Amino acid sequence: MTTIVTAMSSLFHKKFDALAEAGLFVAFMQIADTLGAQAEQVVKTAGLTAAQYNVLRILRGAGSAGLACREIGERMISRDPDITRLLDRMEKRNLITRERQSDDRRVVKTYVTPEGLEVLKTLDRPVSALHKRQFQGIAPAKLKILAAMLEEIRSQHAGQKADCDLNNSAPNKSKQNDSK
Repeated sequence: MTTIVTAMSSLFHKKFDALAEAGLFVAFMQIADTLGAQAEQVVKTAGLTAAQYNVLRILRGAGSAGLACREIGERMISRDPDITRLLDRMEKRNLITRERQSDDRRVVKTYVTPEGLEVLKTLDRPVSALHKRQFQGIAPAKLKILAAMLEEIRSQHAGQKADCDLNNSAPNKSKQNDSK
């Protein structure tokens, strides 16, 4: 009888863990969608998409060194499969400029223009105010803990592709250990 109870308890905990993990995943996706939609409304006031705003922020952070297209793509919040076309549209609007490097002609560096910086400057206050509103009901200590936990999850999965092995529901342990 004890063996049956132990087995049932183990099965319950595995099922509960799977449900909790699935629930967390759904909650993350819903929160990301809600917060992202709010941010998109703010950046839209400056005539930008969320991806364009992200590129401008990345380039502002890079400073006068600029970044190659691949580096921008790696730093994007949401991966854009056609970063080149995104940059083309931004260059046409004079938000960015691109320059082929003389020491390595294969590399094209991208820089934010003064016009791009001005657009960012107009958005800095409204975006900051939005973030304050989005998290206003959460104590600063809890926000700090949440940020640390999310960073831990993000860093565990940075650079990983989805494991789509449908025959094996458990993650590949050797792949997980290699990434640490």
